[in-house]
Amino acid sequence: MLSRKTGLRKWERRWGLLFIAPWLIGFLLLYLAPMVVSLGFSFTDFNPSNPDKARFVGAANWSRALFEDKEALASVGKALAFIPICLSINLMSALVLAIVLNSKRLFGKSLFRTLFYLPTMVPVVGAALMWVGSLNAQTGWIDRILAAITGLPLAGQGGIAWTDNPNLIYLSYSLISLWGVGNTFVIFLSGLQSVPTELYEAAEVDGAGWWKQLFRITLPMITPVLFFNLIIGIINLLQYFTIPFVINNGTGYPGGMTNFIMVYFYRQSFSYFNMGYGSVLAWMIFLIGVFFTAILFGTQKKWVYYAGDKK
Repeated sequence: MLSRKTGLRKWERRWGLLFIAPWLIGFLLLYLAPMVVSLGFSFTDFNPSNPDKARFVGAANWSRALFEDKEALASVGKALAFIPICLSINLMSALVLAIVLNSKRLFGKSLFRTLFYLPTMVPVVGAALMWVGSLNAQTGWIDRILAAITGLPLAGQGGIAWTDNPNLIYLSYSLISLWGVGNTFVIFLSGLQSVPTELYEAAEVDGAGWWKQLFRITLPMITPVLFFNLIIGIINLLQYFTIPFVINNGTGYPGGMTNFIMVYFYRQSFSYFNMGYGSVLAWMIFLIGVFFTAILFGTQKKWVYYAGDKK
């Protein structure tokens, strides 16, 4: 009997390895191997235009990035300043949309869910170019709507310099990012639909209103989903690149406010061909992501509730 169970386990293990082999091979070749190679490049002055002249420079690139290159440290600061603004707006908007479209009383929920998710299918480059026109100070429809609502002479008379004003640029980019909030919205919606209806029925019997149910039942029950979206959001925003590159060609305009670490990495690696130094910047992005992820995992026991947790 024991030998039969052992044979069955070996058979299951072999088939399990066979099924995960495509992913495992892809991970080793497309993720792990490039990471190891880039770590090796970070200790050289490798230039892809002159690969034969690459030489070992030790920790010089790391010392430059961490202590000498003020622009690199400033780009990290710009990214860390932008992340909480954009992340809070995106998470809050996605959560509100999910709560509204999870309501039983709303007519045409399926249509609205589809409409809010559809923008994620539009290429980011196309969406960025569309938003450049929408935020235009002279002809943009956003200024025209604000002018119609407020009665102020905004449209066609200078308007609001959404993408030219350093004080508004992070808000502008956050609004642009709302175009692709559909993925986060769908994840929140799936979390809301997994909350047991018995909890709401019991709360209604006890006389709890909508707001009390929201803060005592809904939000605590979807904290694992919020935790997931928070981690993914931080990682994605650390790699925030396409929109600032499309809008201002990665120049950091206005006033260097959009010179995020990913933009600076691209400029060093693919404009100046400092691939060795660019590898250090890539690893900095990775390590910053690991740092924030570790903090979130370290604090999750204090605010994340799992239904199967006996505590």
